[in-house]
Amino acid sequence: MPTGRRTRVRIESGGPLLVEGPVEIVTDDGETVTSDRFVVALCACRRSKRYPFCDTSHRRRSRQGMQRPEE
Repeated sequence: MPTGRRTRVRIESGGPLLVEGPVEIVTDDGETVTSDRFVVALCACRRSKRYPFCDTSHRRRSRQGMQRPEE
């Protein structure tokens, strides 16, 4: 049922997909999850322990791989 309102999805480089909510998400195994928040961060890297929602695991992973510059 069209509402005339478009849903905005913003792709964050190296981060989550930001979706204007509320949303209903169907995962690849058929589970349906919902969120009533006005913006929902969806995991794009599949590292999140709260998948399909982002828990910022991508940040911890990228920091571990970074090296400090030599002084």
